[in-house]
Amino acid sequence: MPYRSLKECVLDLEKQGHLVRLREEVDPDLEMAEIHRRVFRAGGPAILYEKVKGSPFPAVSNLFGTWARAQYLFHDTLKDVKKMVGLKADPSRALKNPGDLAGAARAALHALPRKISSGPVLENVTHLDQLPQVRCWPKDGGSFVLLGQVYTEHPARPGIMKSNMGMYRVQMSGNEYRKNYEAGLHYQIRRDIGIHHHAALERGEPLRVSVFVGGPPAHAFAAVMYLPEGLPEAAFAGALAGRGFRYGYKNGYGISMDADFCITGTVNPGVTKPEGPFGDHLGYYSLKHEFPVLNVDAVYHRKDAIWPFTVVGRPPQEDSIFGKLVHEVAGPMIPVEIPGVTSVHAVDASGVHPLLLAVGKERYVPYAAREPQELLTHANALLGYGPCSLAKFLMIAAAEDDPQLDAKDIEKFLRHVLERIDWARDLHFQTRTTIDTLDYSGTGLNRGSKVVMAAAGPKKRNLGGNIPRNMPSMIGFEKPRFVLPGVMAVKAPPFRDYVSSNVEVQLFAKALEQAEGLEEVPLIVLADDSDFMAANLENFLWAAFTRSNPSHDIHGVGSFTEFKHWGCRGPLILDARLKPHHAPPLEEDPKITEKVNRLGVQGGPLHGII
Repeated sequence: MPYRSLKECVLDLEKQGHLVRLREEVDPDLEMAEIHRRVFRAGGPAILYEKVKGSPFPAVSNLFGTWARAQYLFHDTLKDVKKMVGLKADPSRALKNPGDLAGAARAALHALPRKISSGPVLENVTHLDQLPQVRCWPKDGGSFVLLGQVYTEHPARPGIMKSNMGMYRVQMSGNEYRKNYEAGLHYQIRRDIGIHHHAALERGEPLRVSVFVGGPPAHAFAAVMYLPEGLPEAAFAGALAGRGFRYGYKNGYGISMDADFCITGTVNPGVTKPEGPFGDHLGYYSLKHEFPVLNVDAVYHRKDAIWPFTVVGRPPQEDSIFGKLVHEVAGPMIPVEIPGVTSVHAVDASGVHPLLLAVGKERYVPYAAREPQELLTHANALLGYGPCSLAKFLMIAAAEDDPQLDAKDIEKFLRHVLERIDWARDLHFQTRTTIDTLDYSGTGLNRGSKVVMAAAGPKKRNLGGNIPRNMPSMIGFEKPRFVLPGVMAVKAPPFRDYVSSNVEVQLFAKALEQAEGLEEVPLIVLADDSDFMAANLENFLWAAFTRSNPSHDIHGVGSFTEFKHWGCRGPLILDARLKPHHAPPLEEDPKITEKVNRLGVQGGPLHGII
């Protein structure tokens, strides 16, 4: 049966052996997040924290912590939602599988929101400081709402069918916020709440905001789901929950009647305060910046309320499961939205947005020598398509060269591209554009560059795993290590600034011209620690693509500029060293780690789990 509340979900998971109770008091300041991370890494159950220090409310985390559990949460409804999406992507499926119509119809019926006058969430009121004050990383600026559904309506066209419900972080304490009366509202670039905020600013009026926490798990997942503009997340939430989204209004604010908590407030024009730092999903802190302030009007909660939260950090984390679910549901729509694109994969290990892999059809000039042409059209479409628009490195390959090529097979995909790409021809830059708000590799907040790497045509080279002969001996450039065939990491001197460090890289590139066997090594990555980068594919993907800005950090052997086009005739060199303007990487507090270790010893409440 569909869950009507978070409590129903928790009790069901416990009955099925998917949840454990932690009965001793735990501290929301760092300890609960550390417990969550340890249990997630172990592939463990959801955790119900019965006694949260400083709060009367229990908390739960790791609800979506394994793929099996995520599927179980929606075992009654996911198949119907996939049928609904599949029929939209390919209506002919109704003729091939008439049974899909019934499932799609059920999902569509539940997608209709249901307006009611009252609900359990309005039964009680509290204050922000009574909520579990979860702080995840030592340098975080305060406590945050970490699994919230931030709800807004378009000021000029109000109503739930024009609403947005996104998972934007809310800072409840710290910095300059007035205790219990103000909170920080952080939303990243290219989020639909920005459209509503812009409309409110144009009208010179406050934006009404509601933050729902808890409720059926489908509601939280709907808040991270990419949907076309105009299709409200509340409708998708109802379809996936198997129960129409119950909503109403209180003092002019939209309310999710099935939520466990609801924070209401306004964002006034022209008012910002510093928000952050916050340990984010790229594996670094997003730093303190000016963001809108939520002036808190009320905090409602149901009598049996449970506070859900998650923890983000260097992937994989629980939000990696969200990403897999998004692809499971929305994947069939991409070929419809962008005809000719057959496979797309945002690489979780790289922090999602820094690296996007895609496969597309190359059909423009089928009678001539093949090179990327239609692929560039696909690439431009992808960079204008929803969440794909934040990609920093887009690698796209022609489907005709390998009909079995799948962007989700990362190692095979990289090999395929590196065997075929022509660095003199197949690099296409956007040098001054927008990038992910959380990415500090660029030239400023939301500002950086992008590069498209397109590969089409026959194999050009074999990829080797041997150190090229006559490798240059330069001070600080040492310890060459192979990450993959054709991909070599080299330890480079610490990065000082772009002027002096770029001179060093150019000298290194010039010296590489004397090496023998470079044709088998098309990609060289400069690293602070080449052993770390070469240890496994995940380290390479994370360090290489979160620590580089294409316009500034791509170099090459035999590089040239011709009529505004940059390329190189030898290996590409990617400078993936940490730079002074980068945000610091996330590190756990050793004292908290030791404290959590004690929970896993013989006789401890998490023995056998962590």
